[in-house]
Amino acid sequence: MSTTSPTRPRTAPTRPKALKRSPSRKRKGDWAANAAALVVVLIMLFPVYWMINTSFQRGVDIQSDTPNFLPWHATLNNYRKAFEQGEFTAALRNSLTVTLITVAAALLLALLAAVALTRFRFRGRIGFIVTVLIVQMVPAEAMVISLFKVLDGWQLVNTVIGLALVYLVFVLPFTIWTLRGFVAGVPVELEEAAMVDGCSRFQAFRRITFPLMAPGLVATGTFAFIQAWNEFTFALVLMNKPENQTLPVWLQTFNEGAKGTDWGGVMAGSTLMAIPVIVFFMLVQSRMTEGLVAGAVKG
Repeated sequence: MSTTSPTRPRTAPTRPKALKRSPSRKRKGDWAANAAALVVVLIMLFPVYWMINTSFQRGVDIQSDTPNFLPWHATLNNYRKAFEQGEFTAALRNSLTVTLITVAAALLLALLAAVALTRFRFRGRIGFIVTVLIVQMVPAEAMVISLFKVLDGWQLVNTVIGLALVYLVFVLPFTIWTLRGFVAGVPVELEEAAMVDGCSRFQAFRRITFPLMAPGLVATGTFAFIQAWNEFTFALVLMNKPENQTLPVWLQTFNEGAKGTDWGGVMAGSTLMAIPVIVFFMLVQSRMTEGLVAGAVKG
């Protein structure tokens, strides 16, 4: 005689209850996050504020033991000296020319390389990607002498083209690596669908892929712009004539040797030097934000 044990009715698994934050606790968390963000913004803005504040102060106020947080005796003499001392106009022209050439060449070459690495499979592709990473890790200062000798042999020392070539060498690896991620984030099926509808490969890239990766181009172009605009070491070595100086090198004209440094002139010159960067950032701000967010998501 067999006995059967009574079967227990199955019960549906219960889901763990989601923890709900109380409104007051959520409000405190928001306040803490906003306060932390405000502190970070203040820390980042204070050097900029101090630069502008010092540029309007007199020399005696700058050298005072008591810091002046407001320019009570504001003067424009520091800006007048910045325009009169050295070759400010020539330095501004040289910086703009070198930076624009570097950004344009870096974006064009990096875009072609990123598309080739992402859309095509060819022998040596992985080796090329590894080489880009290795080149990016080489310290720039270790190549100053070799690059100077190479450019001197090509008669490119004290030329805008020579300095732009050097900047391109150091900006291009990061630009290729970053744009490669943006191109990979655009599904290749979109291009294939456009080609099925009658577009050529180039037309599919121009009409489909290029508009979608425009924020990435703006983000990497901004990086290249800042790198070329603020670079000092190679500009000092390769552009050693006063009329060929760029703005970062021109700032050292306010170092008056035994008399010390004219900090009012340095701060006025730095403020003038920052204006083109701020204007460029304001023009591309929205596109750059889209590019940074897309890059953070896609990797």
